[in-house]
Amino acid sequence: MNLLEEELQAEAEESTGAAARSPAALTAFRRGASGVLVPIVTTVLAFIAAGVVVLATGHNPLSTYQSIFNGTGLNWLFPWVSGAERATAAGNLQQTLLQATSLILVGLAVAFAFRAGMFNIGGQGQYTVGVIVAVWIGSSFAGMPPVLHIVFAIVAAALAGAAWAGIAGVLKAATGANEVISTIMLNWIAIWFGVYCFQLGGPLQNPHTATTPVSSNVVAGAKLPVFWGSSTLQGLDIGIFISLALAVVFSLLINRTRLGYEARTVGFNPDAARYAGINVGRTWIRVMLICGAFAGVAAALDILGWKFNVFTNDIQTSQIGFYGIAVALLGRNTAGGTVAAAILFGALLTGTSDRNIHLSVDPTLVEYLTFMIEGIIILLVSTDVITLRLLKGGRQLRVALKRRPPEQPAASTDAASTDGAGKGGRS
Repeated sequence: MNLLEEELQAEAEESTGAAARSPAALTAFRRGASGVLVPIVTTVLAFIAAGVVVLATGHNPLSTYQSIFNGTGLNWLFPWVSGAERATAAGNLQQTLLQATSLILVGLAVAFAFRAGMFNIGGQGQYTVGVIVAVWIGSSFAGMPPVLHIVFAIVAAALAGAAWAGIAGVLKAATGANEVISTIMLNWIAIWFGVYCFQLGGPLQNPHTATTPVSSNVVAGAKLPVFWGSSTLQGLDIGIFISLALAVVFSLLINRTRLGYEARTVGFNPDAARYAGINVGRTWIRVMLICGAFAGVAAALDILGWKFNVFTNDIQTSQIGFYGIAVALLGRNTAGGTVAAAILFGALLTGTSDRNIHLSVDPTLVEYLTFMIEGIIILLVSTDVITLRLLKGGRQLRVALKRRPPEQPAASTDAASTDGAGKGGRS
């Protein structure tokens, strides 16, 4: 029984109450347990390895991590933190959740492709296209009603990201082009197109700042409402709820819809899916469209929530698409895991910013600590996949050996019968 058959059998038996005692259910339980434990162990090992690097540079890893933790704002959750320290922690936690808002969606854009057997490295380009459209619409149509303006900008950015990702899906379905190559190329096209749009004299450059390569500011009616903190100091807006809602949509889509079933089937084995009557090419295109839509919404939430404009330097230096890959891998391509991993990376990005680092800690070291942890996590997750493959192969080999029928001792039996016959003849 392959992985797909086990998963489908487990889902079917859950509805009949027989899941608690079936081998398929035990397999699903072990897979679910590993899906929780492996990311935790991976994260701990990544922090330990990064701590060794910090120690090798002559710094104290404990004080470094303490400074980062305080910078994330997570100490706001401790009831004994009060006064000015609590106010500072609240502001830092708001920044952490702002970072996590878009990381959740970009992570889902990568995770959905992974579930369909595709590697969407184009999250950066899809996000960039969404930024261009969101800042254009957000800074225009000043007389539009606020709610309609916000919805219009978010939907338009989602459609732009979907269209951009759909190019890679169409190329793969029509010509078999590898989506890794096509999405990487599309990333650079989107980045340099964005630089052209907002450069000096560009079509979307702010006309009131002729010497600065920046877009126009989002109008007040298109800004997302802030529900925690100050609206003038990047307080937490309602975008976090939109991201969480879309994470729920992702879970329902991948587990409870026909499209999700087809995507998972294609991800397990495209040839078997095609033999079963699933249009593999159409599934690839649909998956990439949805991935691009997630990334486009992430861009819109950033622009309408707290950025409000974009510089050409922002487009060239943004790394959110590549953080999304680490988020999806660490989250095991699940909705809940992606949300947790996004909060972790949001905390790292906030905690390692210059304004949150204690003066006793080397800011250059901490600045690159997030990249080190990200790389270690990707390495460990990849190694985990390889290890699980080897373990599975070993189990299959042991099962095959156990199923072999035992050899009959034919030679000794014949010898014994011959010896017995000889003795009878002599007597």
